[in-house]
Amino acid sequence: MSYPHSLAPSSIDFIRSDFDALASHMQQCETAHGRWPMARSHLQHARAMAAGRIVTLACVAVVIGIGFAIAA
Repeated sequence: MSYPHSLAPSSIDFIRSDFDALASHMQQCETAHGRWPMARSHLQHARAMAAGRIVTLACVAVVIGIGFAIAA
C-alpha cells in the first residue's frame, strides 16, 4: 500500500527523542534551581539592586566618617 509522504511510518521517532530531551532538560533545570527557586529569585534580584548601589553607599560612609573625624 502506498502512503502519502506525511503519513508514511518513520523508522526514527523524532517526537519521542525530543520529548526525552525536553524532560531531561527540565529535570536538570529543576535540580539546578534547588528547593527554593522563588526565594532564590528574590535574593538574586535584591543582590542586583544592592550591587549597583554598594559603591555609592561606601563613598557616603567614607565621607560621613571623614566628617566625624574632622568634627571630633
